[in-house]
Amino acid sequence: MMQPRSDARDDTRMGSGHSAGPPTDPPRVVIKHPASRQGPAVIHTRKLVDDPARRWIAENLLVGVAPESVLETMKSAGFAPYEAVQEIQAALQSPYFLASERVNNRLRKRDWVLAIYRKLSRLHPRSGEIPRRHRLSRDEFLSEYYSANRPVIITGMMEDWPALRKWDLDYFAARFGDREVQVQMGRNASPHYEINADQFVSRIRFGDFLQRVRSAGETNDFYLTAHNDSHNRTALAELWEDIVQVPEYLRPDQPGGFFWMGPRGTITPFHHDLTNNFMAQVIGRKRLKIAPSWDISLMHNFHHCFSLVDGRDLPAAPQPPFEQPQILECTLHPGEILFLPVGCLHFVEGLDITVTVSFTNFVFDNDFHSFYANFGPV
Repeated sequence: MMQPRSDARDDTRMGSGHSAGPPTDPPRVVIKHPASRQGPAVIHTRKLVDDPARRWIAENLLVGVAPESVLETMKSAGFAPYEAVQEIQAALQSPYFLASERVNNRLRKRDWVLAIYRKLSRLHPRSGEIPRRHRLSRDEFLSEYYSANRPVIITGMMEDWPALRKWDLDYFAARFGDREVQVQMGRNASPHYEINADQFVSRIRFGDFLQRVRSAGETNDFYLTAHNDSHNRTALAELWEDIVQVPEYLRPDQPGGFFWMGPRGTITPFHHDLTNNFMAQVIGRKRLKIAPSWDISLMHNFHHCFSLVDGRDLPAAPQPPFEQPQILECTLHPGEILFLPVGCLHFVEGLDITVTVSFTNFVFDNDFHSFYANFGPV
């Protein structure tokens, strides 16, 4: 069953429509297994059927909601039954709607292809787990995980990292405390702090940031993320001397990496990346929930790479019903590297004070962003 979060507005309701930019406060969705079939969203009481309302009618019809169900929802919202029937009939007979329906049929065909991959992938005897592989060879990594779009945790490949021996909050404070860093601050002000990340950029002494991390307890209000990389790569340049580029998988001639640091309780909501990624854990533990890329049509992707599914209370579902997304769960420990395949949707929660370094500079082709087209509403 899917229910909107109580602290969010359902942007599919009558009269809300879809704006050209991101919704100011769209819903978060909770998935429970198994799901029950839902009717159209409840809508605000309005007497006049305006263009946003007509758009709502068309979208519900296009996604397969029965006209009778759309009519009942409109009647319960206070629309005159005769006017509601007229508007629904007008939508069904409109040449614009018929053209949209043909485009929608093409999307259904592509969803069918994704469903084929979903069904085949679940035949794999270990499809419901994220394996741990010790010192995985390059060839095995490519054939079993990278090219197969499957996650894996790799152990034993960070043993030569000085960072694992040197890094802690005292070391950071002594070495870099007076440096100015860029962080995300005030994230609690909006449930869509990731979509609107530019609104939460602040600069602060690294020493002051570290003190906040020490004393905050559990919070998601501030976080130093990859979004802050352009400034922090220079501000904390010496940190990269403590990192090894893992030449078995990464290109030493094109060194990369993104530095993440935050208190216990940081949350990165469900989203997919535009490249394959490594998450190398240096300090603390992170819990991840991962949905395969072929389950994207089940994950309420509503804007760019972001999902409406609320991962906070979402249980693992390694063997769900076919019509529900597979949710894999793992905890990443210091010294471990998680491979996140391109397109998979993932939710990340800091269980402790954490430091992570992520990478995209693989020795294999990792260009998937150059032909990505949709950075707006989906």
